[in-house]
Amino acid sequence: MENKINIVIIEDDEDLRSGYCFLINQSTGFSCTGYPSAEEALKDLESIPPGLVLMDVNLPGMNGIECTRIIKNAHPEIQIMMFTVYENNENVFRALEAGASGYILKQSSPAELMEAIRELHKGGAPMSSSIARMVVSSFSRKQVQKENQYNLTDREEQVLKLLAEGFRYKDIGDKLFISVSTVRSHIYNIYEKLHVSNRTEAVNKVNRN
Repeated sequence: MENKINIVIIEDDEDLRSGYCFLINQSTGFSCTGYPSAEEALKDLESIPPGLVLMDVNLPGMNGIECTRIIKNAHPEIQIMMFTVYENNENVFRALEAGASGYILKQSSPAELMEAIRELHKGGAPMSSSIARMVVSSFSRKQVQKENQYNLTDREEQVLKLLAEGFRYKDIGDKLFISVSTVRSHIYNIYEKLHVSNRTEAVNKVNRN
């Protein structure tokens, strides 16, 4: 008999929960059990831990993010994907920090949902495209903020990035179409602004903040 991957869906809307369970149960290799609340799901998870969990964010009683944190602390091997109508930054990052491996929207089609489940099972981190763009954009802004707090110029930021990637002064000059002496001047200014004395200290200081 085929061993199916048990998926638990925690969703308080009965119609949605039943519909998702039906879809998953009709898909080869998967079975699904649904729960209307985090509290009810956590009782059963202790005796029969599932392979994957689809978690709504807004649940009656304990919310999905707190439930995610509890499950991951007790069973780190369980993969959790948030499945919600919400795509605001706070929910996304709180869920990922709690241990969720994926975050997709309920507007996703049945085919997209099953594709995300399979990806999660294989060790991936599925996200709806709008969520992925939000995450990438946020990290990009944070990186710029790290560098800008030291009042680096645009050119100094470019030089620092190339330093971090391990390029030599001559290679940096070639890439930026400037002389080696100009590279040295930029690096001197970078070290002065960061209050460091070498490449490693400069890169580590920016990455730490």
